[in-house]
Amino acid sequence: MVQPIVRLAGLGRSFPEGGGLRSVLDGVDLSLPAGQFTALLGPSGSGKSTLLNLVSGIDRPDTGVVEVAGVALHDLSERERTLFRRDRLGFVFQFFNLIPTLTVEENLLLPFELRGGVTPRQRERARELLDRVGLVDRLNSWPDLLSGGEQQRIAVARALVHKPQLVLADEPTGNLDRDTGEVVLDLLDELLRPLGTSLLCVTHAPEVARRMDQVLIIRDRKVVRLEAGDENGMPGQSAEVASGGERG
Repeated sequence: MVQPIVRLAGLGRSFPEGGGLRSVLDGVDLSLPAGQFTALLGPSGSGKSTLLNLVSGIDRPDTGVVEVAGVALHDLSERERTLFRRDRLGFVFQFFNLIPTLTVEENLLLPFELRGGVTPRQRERARELLDRVGLVDRLNSWPDLLSGGEQQRIAVARALVHKPQLVLADEPTGNLDRDTGEVVLDLLDELLRPLGTSLLCVTHAPEVARRMDQVLIIRDRKVVRLEAGDENGMPGQSAEVASGGERG
Protein backbone atom coordinates (compact mmCIF):
# COMPACT_ATOMS: atom_id res chain seq x y z
CA MET A 1 0.00 0.00 0.00
CA VAL A 2 1.37 3.42 -0.98
CA GLN A 3 2.07 5.64 2.01
CA PRO A 4 0.03 8.88 1.98
CA ILE A 5 1.93 12.15 1.92
CA VAL A 6 -0.34 13.51 4.68
CA ARG A 7 -2.29 11.58 7.30
CA LEU A 8 -4.37 13.25 9.99
CA ALA A 9 -6.30 11.26 12.59
CA GLY A 10 -8.55 12.61 15.33
CA LEU A 11 -7.03 16.05 14.82
CA GLY A 12 -8.29 18.80 17.10
CA ARG A 13 -7.21 22.41 17.65
CA SER A 14 -8.75 25.13 19.80
CA PHE A 15 -7.74 28.70 20.64
CA PRO A 16 -8.45 30.94 23.65
CA GLU A 17 -11.27 33.38 23.02
CA GLY A 18 -13.48 35.41 25.34
CA GLY A 19 -12.33 33.67 28.47
CA GLY A 20 -12.95 30.24 26.97
CA LEU A 21 -11.82 28.08 24.07
CA ARG A 22 -13.01 28.25 20.48
CA SER A 23 -12.74 24.92 18.66
CA VAL A 24 -11.52 25.38 15.07
CA LEU A 25 -10.85 21.76 14.09
CA ASP A 26 -12.42 18.76 15.80
CA GLY A 27 -11.82 15.10 15.04
CA VAL A 28 -10.39 15.66 11.55
CA ASP A 29 -9.47 12.43 9.73
CA LEU A 30 -7.73 12.93 6.41
CA SER A 31 -5.38 11.06 4.11
CA LEU A 32 -3.83 12.66 1.01
CA PRO A 33 -2.28 10.40 -1.64
CA ALA A 34 1.30 11.19 -2.58
CA GLY A 35 1.77 12.96 -5.88
CA GLN A 36 -1.69 14.54 -5.99
CA PHE A 37 -2.76 18.18 -6.05
CA THR A 38 -5.35 19.04 -3.39
CA ALA A 39 -7.33 22.27 -2.97
CA LEU A 40 -8.56 23.27 0.48
CA LEU A 41 -11.55 25.61 0.57
CA GLY A 42 -13.54 27.23 3.34
CA PRO A 43 -14.81 30.64 4.48
CA SER A 44 -12.56 33.01 6.41
CA GLY A 45 -12.06 31.76 9.95
CA SER A 46 -12.99 28.18 9.12
CA GLY A 47 -9.54 26.80 9.96
CA LYS A 48 -7.75 26.60 6.60
CA SER A 49 -4.62 28.37 7.81
CA THR A 50 -4.74 26.40 11.07
CA LEU A 51 -4.77 23.15 9.11
CA LEU A 52 -1.88 24.31 6.93
CA ASN A 53 0.11 25.29 10.03
CA LEU A 54 -0.51 21.87 11.58
CA VAL A 55 0.54 20.03 8.42
CA SER A 56 3.71 22.12 8.22
CA GLY A 57 4.54 21.64 11.89
CA ILE A 58 4.42 25.38 12.58
CA ASP A 59 1.63 24.65 15.05
CA ARG A 60 0.90 21.56 17.17
CA PRO A 61 -2.51 19.94 17.64
CA ASP A 62 -4.33 19.69 20.95
CA THR A 63 -5.33 16.14 20.05
CA GLY A 64 -4.67 13.67 17.29
CA VAL A 65 -2.04 12.61 14.80
CA VAL A 66 -0.18 14.63 12.15
CA GLU A 67 1.98 12.55 9.82
CA VAL A 68 3.72 13.99 6.76
CA ALA A 69 5.78 11.71 4.52
CA GLY A 70 5.57 9.08 7.25
CA VAL A 71 6.97 11.38 9.95
CA ALA A 72 4.86 11.99 13.07
CA LEU A 73 5.23 15.76 13.41
CA HIS A 74 3.24 15.88 16.64
CA ASP A 75 6.03 13.85 18.31
CA LEU A 76 8.90 16.09 17.19
CA SER A 77 10.55 18.90 19.11
CA GLU A 78 10.33 22.46 17.77
CA ARG A 79 13.87 22.22 16.35
CA GLU A 80 13.11 18.88 14.68
CA ARG A 81 9.99 20.32 13.08
CA THR A 82 11.98 23.30 11.83
CA LEU A 83 14.53 21.01 10.20
CA PHE A 84 11.74 18.91 8.72
CA ARG A 85 10.21 21.99 7.09
CA ARG A 86 13.60 23.08 5.79
CA ASP A 87 14.40 19.75 4.19
CA ARG A 88 11.07 18.22 3.15
CA LEU A 89 8.54 21.01 2.51
CA GLY A 90 8.17 23.93 0.11
CA PHE A 91 6.01 27.02 0.63
CA VAL A 92 4.27 29.44 -1.74
CA PHE A 93 2.48 32.40 -0.18
CA GLN A 94 -0.03 34.97 -1.43
CA PHE A 95 2.34 37.87 -0.77
CA PHE A 96 5.44 36.17 -2.23
CA ASN A 97 7.60 36.57 0.94
CA LEU A 98 10.78 37.21 -1.01
CA ILE A 99 13.54 38.82 1.05
CA PRO A 100 14.00 42.35 -0.36
CA THR A 101 17.67 42.62 0.61
CA LEU A 102 18.59 39.50 -1.39
CA THR A 103 18.80 39.28 -5.17
CA VAL A 104 16.57 36.90 -7.10
CA GLU A 105 19.32 34.28 -7.20
CA GLU A 106 20.12 34.73 -3.51
CA ASN A 107 16.44 34.22 -2.65
CA LEU A 108 16.47 30.92 -4.54
CA LEU A 109 19.68 29.81 -2.85
CA LEU A 110 18.39 30.60 0.64
CA PRO A 111 17.15 27.04 1.37
CA PHE A 112 20.67 25.78 0.67
CA GLU A 113 22.30 28.56 2.72
CA LEU A 114 20.18 27.49 5.67
CA ARG A 115 21.69 24.01 5.34
CA GLY A 116 25.21 25.38 5.68
CA GLY A 117 26.31 26.52 2.24
CA VAL A 118 25.74 26.40 -1.52
CA THR A 119 27.45 23.88 -3.78
CA PRO A 120 28.09 24.48 -7.49
CA ARG A 121 25.42 21.87 -8.31
CA GLN A 122 22.88 23.66 -6.14
CA ARG A 123 23.66 26.96 -7.82
CA GLU A 124 23.21 25.24 -11.17
CA ARG A 125 19.86 23.86 -9.97
CA ALA A 126 18.70 27.36 -8.99
CA ARG A 127 19.64 28.77 -12.38
CA GLU A 128 17.92 25.89 -14.16
CA LEU A 129 14.71 26.71 -12.29
CA LEU A 130 15.06 30.41 -13.08
CA ASP A 131 15.31 29.44 -16.71
CA ARG A 132 12.20 27.24 -16.41
CA VAL A 133 10.17 30.13 -14.98
CA GLY A 134 11.53 32.48 -17.64
CA LEU A 135 13.51 34.77 -15.33
CA VAL A 136 17.12 33.66 -15.57
CA ASP A 137 17.95 37.11 -16.98
CA ARG A 138 16.76 38.69 -13.70
CA LEU A 139 18.94 36.65 -11.33
CA ASN A 140 20.82 39.74 -10.11
CA SER A 141 17.70 41.90 -9.76
CA TRP A 142 16.11 42.96 -6.48
CA PRO A 143 12.61 41.58 -5.83
CA ASP A 144 10.96 45.01 -5.65
CA LEU A 145 11.97 45.65 -9.27
CA LEU A 146 9.85 42.69 -10.42
CA SER A 147 6.13 42.62 -11.16
CA GLY A 148 3.81 40.68 -8.87
CA GLY A 149 3.62 37.84 -11.36
CA GLU A 150 7.39 37.70 -11.69
CA GLN A 151 7.80 37.65 -7.92
CA GLN A 152 5.37 34.76 -7.61
CA ARG A 153 7.22 32.82 -10.31
CA ILE A 154 10.40 33.33 -8.29
CA ALA A 155 8.55 32.18 -5.16
CA VAL A 156 7.46 28.99 -6.95
CA ALA A 157 11.03 28.33 -8.03
CA ARG A 158 12.31 28.91 -4.48
CA ALA A 159 9.72 26.49 -3.10
CA LEU A 160 10.98 23.77 -5.44
CA VAL A 161 14.72 24.36 -5.54
CA HIS A 162 15.47 21.75 -2.84
CA LYS A 163 13.05 19.17 -4.35
CA PRO A 164 10.54 18.95 -1.46
CA GLN A 165 8.09 16.08 -1.11
CA LEU A 166 5.17 18.40 -0.36
CA VAL A 167 4.46 22.00 -1.35
CA LEU A 168 2.04 24.01 0.79
CA ALA A 169 0.49 26.98 -1.02
CA ASP A 170 -1.61 29.66 0.71
CA GLU A 171 -3.68 31.57 -1.87
CA PRO A 172 -0.84 31.45 -4.44
CA THR A 173 -2.88 33.39 -7.04
CA GLY A 174 -4.78 35.61 -4.60
CA ASN A 175 -2.63 38.67 -5.30
CA LEU A 176 -2.55 38.22 -9.09
CA ASP A 177 -4.87 38.93 -12.00
CA ARG A 178 -6.54 35.92 -13.63
CA ASP A 179 -4.13 35.59 -16.58
CA THR A 180 -1.03 35.86 -14.39
CA GLY A 181 -2.56 33.43 -11.93
CA GLU A 182 -3.01 30.92 -14.75
CA VAL A 183 0.69 31.26 -15.60
CA VAL A 184 1.59 30.44 -11.98
CA LEU A 185 -0.75 27.43 -11.95
CA ASP A 186 0.77 26.22 -15.22
CA LEU A 187 4.21 26.45 -13.63
CA LEU A 188 3.11 24.42 -10.63
CA ASP A 189 1.78 21.75 -13.00
CA GLU A 190 4.89 21.72 -15.17
CA LEU A 191 7.40 21.70 -12.33
CA LEU A 192 5.74 19.56 -9.63
CA ARG A 193 3.95 16.78 -11.46
CA PRO A 194 7.01 15.31 -13.27
CA LEU A 195 8.75 14.98 -9.88
CA GLY A 196 5.71 13.42 -8.19
CA THR A 197 5.66 16.29 -5.70
CA SER A 198 2.40 16.70 -3.76
CA LEU A 199 0.58 20.04 -3.46
CA LEU A 200 -1.86 21.21 -0.78
CA CYS A 201 -3.30 24.55 -1.83
CA VAL A 202 -5.53 26.84 0.23
CA THR A 203 -7.68 28.92 -2.11
CA HIS A 204 -10.94 30.80 -2.49
CA ALA A 205 -10.79 30.67 -6.28
CA PRO A 206 -12.94 28.09 -8.15
CA GLU A 207 -10.60 28.31 -11.15
CA VAL A 208 -7.73 27.16 -8.92
CA ALA A 209 -9.78 24.36 -7.38
CA ARG A 210 -10.69 23.03 -10.84
CA ARG A 211 -6.99 22.52 -11.58
CA MET A 212 -6.56 20.19 -8.60
CA ASP A 213 -7.00 16.42 -8.42
CA GLN A 214 -9.33 16.69 -5.44
CA VAL A 215 -11.11 19.47 -3.56
CA LEU A 216 -11.63 19.55 0.20
CA ILE A 217 -13.60 22.02 2.28
CA ILE A 218 -13.64 22.72 5.99
CA ARG A 219 -17.22 22.58 7.26
CA ASP A 220 -18.39 22.39 10.86
CA ARG A 221 -14.79 21.90 12.05
CA LYS A 222 -14.39 18.81 9.83
CA VAL A 223 -12.77 18.32 6.44
CA VAL A 224 -15.09 17.04 3.72
CA ARG A 225 -14.40 16.14 0.11
CA LEU A 226 -16.33 17.71 -2.73
CA GLU A 227 -17.64 15.42 -5.42
CA ALA A 228 -16.82 15.96 -9.10
CA GLY A 229 -19.08 18.45 -10.81
CA ASP A 230 -19.39 20.85 -7.90
CA GLU A 231 -18.06 23.65 -10.08
CA ASN A 232 -18.46 26.54 -7.69
CA GLY A 233 -16.33 25.06 -4.95
CA MET A 234 -19.28 24.83 -2.58
CA PRO A 235 -20.14 21.66 -0.66
CA GLY A 236 -23.00 19.72 -2.14
CA GLN A 237 -25.28 17.07 -0.76
CA SER A 238 -22.86 14.34 -1.79
CA ALA A 239 -19.78 15.62 0.07
CA GLU A 240 -18.32 12.96 2.30
CA VAL A 241 -15.89 13.03 5.17
CA ALA A 242 -12.42 12.83 3.67
CA SER A 243 -10.74 9.70 4.90
CA GLY A 244 -8.46 8.85 2.02
CA GLY A 245 -10.57 5.93 0.82
CA GLU A 246 -12.53 5.61 -2.39
CA ARG A 247 -15.33 8.04 -2.98
CA GLY A 248 -18.69 6.56 -2.19
